[in-house]
Amino acid sequence: MVIGNDLGRVTAGMEFDPEGRTLVIDCHAHLQHHSRSTWETDDRKLIAAADSLGIDRLCCSLLTPRRPATADQFRECNRWVIDAIKRFPGRVLGYCYVNPGYTREAVDEIRRCVGEHGFIGVKLYNEYQCTEPVVFPIVELAIELGVPILHHAGHSHYFVAEQPRISDGGHLAELARRYPEAKLICAHICGGGDWEWTIKALKKAPSVFLDTSGSVTDMGVMEMAVRTLGVDRLVFGCDMSMTAGMGRIRGAQLSEHDRKMILGGNMAAIVKGRKP
Repeated sequence: MVIGNDLGRVTAGMEFDPEGRTLVIDCHAHLQHHSRSTWETDDRKLIAAADSLGIDRLCCSLLTPRRPATADQFRECNRWVIDAIKRFPGRVLGYCYVNPGYTREAVDEIRRCVGEHGFIGVKLYNEYQCTEPVVFPIVELAIELGVPILHHAGHSHYFVAEQPRISDGGHLAELARRYPEAKLICAHICGGGDWEWTIKALKKAPSVFLDTSGSVTDMGVMEMAVRTLGVDRLVFGCDMSMTAGMGRIRGAQLSEHDRKMILGGNMAAIVKGRKP
């Protein structure tokens, strides 16, 4: 179990295992909400899938089934993540999920989860677009703590009625211009929508990382992302599309160095920047 400043002992060597192998870190994973009757089995299946695919660490959040989440609901989700860190020692790293609309409660929860329980970042979903002022206190706190924000995103060709305030790469680029010191991760390039547009929208936002997760299996995603953004801005993720997520990296035309950086080196560097 990682509690508070003990996180430093894990992240200090998180890039390499004892034999010098670069660790594989899934930057975007989810645990199951406990209202689901199969949550324990499903969480074990996640770890088993990671074992099969050679994934060493899973950066996990746990979301409410429906949003917007209340303060009590996101606090409950984060308590379950703390429990999962204990159940799967050395495998699960936590993101603190909050709804920015509850500013005081969200700030307090992030401080508690990062400071007392060693969470490595913040997870924001679609309650607000990332450029809305209500999000700014969350970004400012993440900067203070030195942790990344993994932000749900997608650039759809049509209005998504269930997600009227979804952010896209352009919104994250705008947020990065306001807060260039923030560590922002644009979620699931292959989660649906126009991934080519997203890559181009992030070209001039050098502080925004792009996570490679999603169920879309189009050819050429990784190659275009490397050409346009550079390998140092890409972080491996699955977002529960485990075989697609790993297959996208294994099948891409990449050098072995670039593959290692995407699979774990870049995310390890992001997490090790966390302030004690």
